[in-house]
Amino acid sequence: MASTQDLLKQAADLTSSNPKRAEELYKQILNSTASTSKGSAINADKEQSLRDQELALIKLAELYRDQKDASGLAQVITLSRSFMSSTAKAKTAKLIRTLLNYFNSIPNSRQTQIDVLTDNIEWSKREKRIFLKHSLEIRLVSLQLEALQYKLALTRIDALLTELKRLDDKMILTEVHLLESRVYRGIGNLSKSKAALTSARTAANSIYCPPHLQAALDLQSGVLHAEDKDYTTAYSYFYETFENMSSQDDPAALNALKYMLLCKVMLNMPEDVTSLLSIKLAVKYAQLREIESMRAIALAHQNRNLSDFEKALRDYKHELSSDPTIRSHLAALYDTLLQQNLLRIVEPYSVVEIDYVAKQVGQGRQDVEAKLSQMILDKVFHGVLDQGRGCLIVFDELEADNTYGAAIGTLEQVSKVVDSLYAKTVKIA
Repeated sequence: MASTQDLLKQAADLTSSNPKRAEELYKQILNSTASTSKGSAINADKEQSLRDQELALIKLAELYRDQKDASGLAQVITLSRSFMSSTAKAKTAKLIRTLLNYFNSIPNSRQTQIDVLTDNIEWSKREKRIFLKHSLEIRLVSLQLEALQYKLALTRIDALLTELKRLDDKMILTEVHLLESRVYRGIGNLSKSKAALTSARTAANSIYCPPHLQAALDLQSGVLHAEDKDYTTAYSYFYETFENMSSQDDPAALNALKYMLLCKVMLNMPEDVTSLLSIKLAVKYAQLREIESMRAIALAHQNRNLSDFEKALRDYKHELSSDPTIRSHLAALYDTLLQQNLLRIVEPYSVVEIDYVAKQVGQGRQDVEAKLSQMILDKVFHGVLDQGRGCLIVFDELEADNTYGAAIGTLEQVSKVVDSLYAKTVKIA
């Protein structure tokens, strides 16, 4: 009978040519090593058996990852429990993190990941593996946040915070408060999002904060400042994040760079986008499609061209719509650009047809009419919509008449003089 090492080598050779047979061999190794490790009394044999089992688990998981088989990978994680029960807790946590990371390469596997994590959280609770449970719950909350399951995420976060405050684990507490901030921001509750971020920073200040966690805190700070329209401060946070992540070759640095470009556009400095992309750290990202999309938006904004802006939104739909931060700010920018274009068109006229205005900006009549109505109510310009004639009547901006104010001021002074004279007559009398 072939040894376990021979079977591992044979399975590795068959991975590309005959994955089905390789899968069978890995399962055979897992079954044989599981029975050996249970019955073995010799420590050396047991350790070798556990090493073989771990290698077989990882190789089988890699096989399913390459085949994009999420359910197969989920089964491997369930199979690994017998191995995890007989090994050190630190090694267990590392193995399960490795296996879960393989899901990242499998498209449309989010729900499978959520199910696997929920199942393993229950198992770790039964086995009293508290730290493993916490790390799995943090991962589950991240997935629920991605899936927009905000209510479930908040329920899980509340339970986690109660446990972590008893344990006083500052590192995990920082991560959970950061997730809480992101969830509240997703809901739209900015005040609670800021409070959670403050709690995360407070916890982080009392420990050594790893660079990737510090970058995540800075990124969230930038996002919240951008929500408050404080794009200058937001830009400085995004720049810190970009520098930090670039030095670690973190793929998330691309998002920070996109947000930096967005801030420049929102600050009405689109011409700075080109110079920003020429700095040393940004050069390697300059030709990526995500950056090209932001460059197209900046150019359209610089030219105040609404049709170019809409074309950029269509051409780079996935890049610009997949990120909620960029999507929300570009919606506000589009609204501002439309308003500027409408003002530019109606300013020379005292009466102008709505159809003509709609044709000039390339929008539907109903949309233009609604926007003009909103602008009149917001006192962007003075005018009235004559729907009977289908036109906009623009009034000259009324100059403030100070006559009434001056008259009231004069009367107030006269009143003071009269009161003063009355006081003097009382004294004389």
